[in-house]
Amino acid sequence: MVHAGTSLIDPNKIFEKIHLAPGMRVADLGCGRTGHFVFSAAQAVGDKGVVYAVDVIKDVLASVKSLAQGEGFDNIQTVWSDIELAGRTPIPDESVDACFIVNVMFQLKNKAGAMREAARMLKKEGYLVVVDWMKKLGALGPAPEVMTSPQTLAASAEEAGLAPVENFPAGAYHYSLILKKI
Repeated sequence: MVHAGTSLIDPNKIFEKIHLAPGMRVADLGCGRTGHFVFSAAQAVGDKGVVYAVDVIKDVLASVKSLAQGEGFDNIQTVWSDIELAGRTPIPDESVDACFIVNVMFQLKNKAGAMREAARMLKKEGYLVVVDWMKKLGALGPAPEVMTSPQTLAASAEEAGLAPVENFPAGAYHYSLILKKI
């Protein structure tokens, strides 16, 4: 596998909770250079599924595209977009089964905009999964004052048409908040 491993966050445990299956379409919003969730999701959805690897940094997308080609993943599509601007990502409305925002929320100025953008792409009953830091690991992770709590996100989810489903630890340093489009 091409990503950094599952010692901090195991994507497959999260995929089980949302019943990610072959043939599904998913978007990783803010996929990052290693595509930690992208490649695991590509395996989970298989050849008939699609994974949109979305990021605002073009070099990151070039890296993910190169890794995907090198590993033979034909079901990964890279998409350049600023997820904070609802309606801007070139993925059709109500076309994905799940969106992931992993280790990104703490970096965003417009968290509500990102949640609205994810909700726009999701099919009815689709899942938005937010995974983010709940405490630092040495030099890794953001300063505590910029961390976003799952409670804060869940409280603003309704405005985006999302309902909280589950909030659980996604490892020793991260939480996972699962929201469903209503």
